[in-house]
Order: sequence, then C-alpha cells, then structure tokens
Amino acid sequence: MNNAVAGFSKLSKKEKTNWIANTYFSKPEEALNIIRNYWNSDEKLQQLHDEFIENTISNLYIPLGVAPNFLINGKYKTIPMAIEESSVVAAASKAAKYWSTRGGFKATVIDTEKIGQVHFTFNGDAEKLQSFFEQIKPKFFSDTQSITKNMQQRGGGILDIKLKDKRSLLENYFQLHATFETKDSMGANFINSCLEQFATTLKDEFQNSDLFSEDETLKIVMSILSNYVPNCIVRAEVSCPIEDLTEKHIPNPQEFAERFLQAVQIAEVEPFRAVTHNKGIMNGVDAVILATGNDFRAVEAGVHAYASKNGQYASLSHAKIENGIFTFWLEIPLALGTVGGLTSLHPLVKLCFEILEKPSAKELMEIVAVAGLAQNFAALRSLTTTGIQEGHMKMHLNNIINQFEANEEERRLIKSYFKKNAVSHSAVVEFIENLRK
Repeated sequence: MNNAVAGFSKLSKKEKTNWIANTYFSKPEEALNIIRNYWNSDEKLQQLHDEFIENTISNLYIPLGVAPNFLINGKYKTIPMAIEESSVVAAASKAAKYWSTRGGFKATVIDTEKIGQVHFTFNGDAEKLQSFFEQIKPKFFSDTQSITKNMQQRGGGILDIKLKDKRSLLENYFQLHATFETKDSMGANFINSCLEQFATTLKDEFQNSDLFSEDETLKIVMSILSNYVPNCIVRAEVSCPIEDLTEKHIPNPQEFAERFLQAVQIAEVEPFRAVTHNKGIMNGVDAVILATGNDFRAVEAGVHAYASKNGQYASLSHAKIENGIFTFWLEIPLALGTVGGLTSLHPLVKLCFEILEKPSAKELMEIVAVAGLAQNFAALRSLTTTGIQEGHMKMHLNNIINQFEANEEERRLIKSYFKKNAVSHSAVVEFIENLRK
C-alpha cells in the first residue's frame, strides 16, 4: 500500500473488511473468513460491540476465567479474570486456596480522592494571580453546579481546588489542581467536564478583571484529569504464624519465609527486578479490571508512577517477619468504577459484576488489589521454591499442542509423557515429530 485511503471511517463494515482483505492479503477470502468467524451470530449483540470503537472489523477474543476460594475480609469471592497468559488464573486460584486456610486476605480502602488539572500559562505578577484566585474560587463551584448536582446527591463532588505555581519546571506555567470524590463512578467524564468549566470560568473572570495590566496575560493550555491518583489507595495483605506456611513445597517454613522476604527486598531496591515483580502483580490486577470493563491502561500508568514516587522504580509489595509472624502486603492506587461505560453495556462485564455480587467501587478496589497480591505471592512462592518455569511451561503445553494441531490421541500421549518430563518448546516439538514418524 503506497497511498493513503480516503474516507475510510465512512465505509460500511463490509466495505472496510473487503478493503483490508484485498489490500493486505494474497488470499482475501481466507482473511475474510477469519474476520467473519469471530463475529457474534447475534446481530444485535455484534452491533453493540461494533459501536464500542471506530472502524470495527471483528472481535479479538480473550479468555474469561474465574478464580474461586478468595476469602476477603471474611467473605468468599469468586473472581472473574480476563487474560490470555496461560498460568495466571491457575496461580491466582492456588494462592486463594492456600490463604483461605490461613486467615484469608484483608483489604482496606485508605482513600478515594481523584485528581484533575487545568494547565495554563500566566505572564505577570504571581501574587496578584494568587489574590485573584482566592477571589474567584467560589465561582468555580457555583459555575459547575449543574455538572456536580447528581454526583453530590450520591455523596461525591469537588473536594478542593488549589492554584499551583509550576514556574520552576516550565516558564510561566501554572495550574488549577482539583480533587474529586466520584463514589461508584470512575469519574473521567465528570472530572473532565468540571475542569473544562473551570477553564472557562478562569478565562472569563481574568478578562473581566481590572486587577491585571494589559501586559499581563493568561492562556489556557488544556484541561484533563490525571490517571496518577496517589490518594486513591487500597491496601491488601495476608499474614500468619511462620509455622503455618508449611505445605508440600514448603517443608521448612522458616527458610521459605526468609527467602521470600529476601526476594521482596531485592524488588524494593533493584529496578530491573522490580519491573518484572510488579508486572506479576498487574497480571492479577489487569485481568480483573478487563473483566469488569474498567480502564487497565489508566490503572497501569498510575500504578507504575506510584512505584516511582520515591525517585526510583521499586516493588509495590512488601513483606516482613516480626515475632514469628509472616506478613505480605501491597498498597496501590486504583481509580475504578462500577457504574457507567462498559459496566452498563457489555453483557459479559455485567455478568462478571453478578459473579462478584455487585460490589461498590470501594469493594472492587479491594478485590482487584487482592488479586494482584495473590498473583505476586504465587509467583514469589514458585521463584523461591520449585522455580517459575515448571508450572508455567506445563500450562503453556496446551498452546504448543494447539500450534501443531494435535489430534485427541496425540494430545493424550503428549500430556502423559510430559507429566513426568520437563516441558520446553523444543522437547514438545521433538516428541510430536517422533510421534508422527
């Protein structure tokens, strides 16, 4: 393809898929068959999915699994997880079952404050700007009354607005830094609507003010919420006497606890390890966020910024051994919603909320944090005992079998052989080739 395509978004779905197939594939009909095979047979349901984004051509399926036996704050939960990585749901389920007999998971929402900013430049006397801001601050609240009315009825709204001088970072740079409570809504549209009104109010009031000279100027750059929410924090933890850590792969619980603690400490000081360590946490977090129709990209960005809050990227989870008690915990920022967006539209998302027994946004924060902690525990337990590859590769075996389109008899023989032998891609390929000779 050497030329741009004009008016693509105005084409029908059929025209779009035909264009894709004819432009990029030597066998267009084969490509079209693959695209169509992933369409839902229910036309109304498919149309719903088509309208989630622009230029939809098909659906990309990700497995939706469940991890049962999560004992969270004294109540059992089955957690839905949408993820393609083979070992994640199995590891979460195993960790859930392990801790269900050792007191379960404790989770607490520490705060739910969200942040939005109006970024602007001001060329003039900063003291006059501060005085001007104090004068017009009540107007920011009154001018957004129509936007905040429903949110206030649910117990949310604008918490505070501050003027911040950021000229040490960028010439003439200032911001309105606003904090919000959005209750069960993630709140992005609400916050952005408030911010845009703040910007309008700020600009109009500045133009009508006689406090500033003609040489003093104020220009709005942009108004947008922040996905960094360091005051929207949830804590999840597990703890038990060290001797209670004993299981098949942990014959010496004291040695296991000490090695586990060292593994966490390494992730606290070594960024190369911390990134992979935190990725394991996000395996659990993202899977639940996807299953509940929330924005995993926003959460990822905020969580990793939080991991760097002290100037170096570090572990999100921590561990300690005190007075014979092993404790493992994490604190992460999570801005989640249980109303609005996909949570009200996607049939499987609604089903997942039913499985979770219709949690509030705070309860969902707790569930997501627990899933992340469970995933991290499962990974560190494997790393400090049998090694992570044994379990991971056995779960990956199905992918390799499917890649070679093994029949039922071949599947039986392959799985039987690798119950007792180490799984690697080359070993499986060699076994299949020998089987087929």
